[in-house]
Amino acid sequence: MKIGVYPGTFDPITNGHVDLITRSLGLFDKVYVAIAANPQKHPALPLDKRVEMVRVAVKELPHVDVEPFHGLLVDFVREHDAHAVIRGLRAVSDFEFELQMALMNRKLDPHVETVFLMPSLKYIYLTSTIIKEVARLGGDLTGLVHPEIASRLSAHLRPVSP
Repeated sequence: MKIGVYPGTFDPITNGHVDLITRSLGLFDKVYVAIAANPQKHPALPLDKRVEMVRVAVKELPHVDVEPFHGLLVDFVREHDAHAVIRGLRAVSDFEFELQMALMNRKLDPHVETVFLMPSLKYIYLTSTIIKEVARLGGDLTGLVHPEIASRLSAHLRPVSP
């Protein structure tokens, strides 16, 4: 069985992330969505809320498990007998960082491969940062995140009043 790990902060998960998870199921028999605690990024949403939201977003997808993780990604990959790390690349600017991470993971464990996927064109501009800003300003999140996540974000990131 080929197992992939799609790691990220998912603060919050977007339809672009779900698109990559869905398409990665064409390459892997099982995909773990590994949600990093990642305090260095100062997530707007606590880890438990991010885990809940990812579970909501992928609940219809077979063979997808969602788990939080702390520590090194290569340890998570090993613990789950995974074959590869899945990463999305939206633009050339993503590539430099992602390449460095892939090479470091390979240095830490030579058996860890990284698979890069391009987002579908309709999601190429989408980032969690943009989603949070739209939510804070009371904008419409239709088509950008799962509908249940849109309502949770609106409640959590109350719109800024003028």
